[in-house]
Amino acid sequence: MSVVDLITKKREGNELSESEIDLLVEGYTAGRIPDYQMAALCMAIFYRGMTAEETRRLTRSMVHSGAVLDLSSLSGAKIGKHSTGGVGDKTSLVLAPLLAAAGAYVPMISGRGLGFSGGTLDKLESIPGFKVNLTLSEFQSVLKKAGCAIIGQTSEIAPADRKLYALRDVTGTVESIPLICASIMSKKLAEGLDGLVLDVKTGEGAFMTTFERASDLARNLVDIGNGMGTKTVALITDMNQPLGLAVGNALEVQEAIETLKGQGPEDFTHLCEKLATRMLTLATSPRQVDGSRSRIADSLNSGKALQKLAEMIEAQGGNPRVIDDLSLLPKATHQTVIVSEKNGYVVRLNARLVGKASMALGAGREMIDSKIDLSVGVMLHKKIGDPVKTGEPLCTVCYNQKSKFHAVHPSLLKAFEVKPARVEPPPLIKQIVE
Repeated sequence: MSVVDLITKKREGNELSESEIDLLVEGYTAGRIPDYQMAALCMAIFYRGMTAEETRRLTRSMVHSGAVLDLSSLSGAKIGKHSTGGVGDKTSLVLAPLLAAAGAYVPMISGRGLGFSGGTLDKLESIPGFKVNLTLSEFQSVLKKAGCAIIGQTSEIAPADRKLYALRDVTGTVESIPLICASIMSKKLAEGLDGLVLDVKTGEGAFMTTFERASDLARNLVDIGNGMGTKTVALITDMNQPLGLAVGNALEVQEAIETLKGQGPEDFTHLCEKLATRMLTLATSPRQVDGSRSRIADSLNSGKALQKLAEMIEAQGGNPRVIDDLSLLPKATHQTVIVSEKNGYVVRLNARLVGKASMALGAGREMIDSKIDLSVGVMLHKKIGDPVKTGEPLCTVCYNQKSKFHAVHPSLLKAFEVKPARVEPPPLIKQIVE
């Protein structure tokens, strides 16, 4: 069958065979299938979906489009983590050194921002000199030295996903569950992991806006991971309001460093501790939850995790002095406070509006080749449940172009809904899928 025939077959809702999927993945990776045809296929998948078996076939084909890491020389558990993305989600920057300080190895192959959702690589590149583009040999060397390493996709690891990841961002197909599953798991299963913890976000600031879709995604991911031999657990977590207080690349790096110093926002610190405990428990035994929790607390409170972050930064070419001197991070030239227009309590904080505002300031991409402004973003002063008075700060906008601030001001004010009666903040962890 021709590529057009296969696009038509999927458009009509029919199932693609293993050989047909291999043909499409191999052809696109090699450059024989152009972007416009793969974009058409992605849109067909978006509307028609894929069966569970089709999704496994796609994942397997994407895994084997490149190399699979062999980390057997490292004498310890290799544990990975992946988040489906959200606003203010900088957990990888905390979890990697936390787990490394607790004795595990944490290899992470991460991505760049998708739409209003920030990317781990973009955040890390706000650290002076930090290199996210390492060879697999350099990646393993950093991992052996620091216990953790975070890089972008190399040409060897899941090259099919590397091309698809960027294409999905600009073709309106980011939210497709089969494409999300194949994208996430092709990278993770190529990392040579013993265990994987997934943070599946749900709410206004997530790609899975409803709990039902998030649950569906989590179960698919867990089934693929366990079915392909990697112990996998998913936590479904809230993204109705941004995570933490910082939204924007350098701002989020600063918050991650402050969290490793024990000075982070309560919600962000809590989620990091919960995810890290799950990761370490997966590396040991389900009966060792209390022990894992204690080891994670020690890693955080003793400063060992902060030291691991410094080691990783230095090993990847960055300036480790940023740990003690946050002024080394990029800073926006302007900061303007947006204040409340009424008294009451914050009852809603629309994460999507905040994320889109940050993107419009320059912190995210609208096109594949869009240049990111690492210094801009939004610092929140109020979250759901907090009291607020007229004239009191809701957030601070960090920007370099006044026209962009004026463009986002109305939507940021709208993101905060203030009413007389207080509501409880939404629970951070909604469900655990094993």
